[in-house]
Amino acid sequence: MNRIVLNIGLLLFFLAIVFFSQRQLPFYDVLLKSFAIFVFSTGMLAVVGIVFIRSINKKALSKTNNITDNISGK
Repeated sequence: MNRIVLNIGLLLFFLAIVFFSQRQLPFYDVLLKSFAIFVFSTGMLAVVGIVFIRSINKKALSKTNNITDNISGK
């Protein structure tokens, strides 16, 4: 999961470099803005990934408890 998040962040970083360089911005500003987009997007994707995995684990745990209760006859 971490590699996917990092690869998407890097893709957005390089797309931002292309986008900002097309606007004739100075090289320093292009790198600074692209890095900010990389950090923000990677952080947000990591948070979304953590929430997604926790929700899957929570659902699986409740399903396991439900099956266990059905088997035991409670």
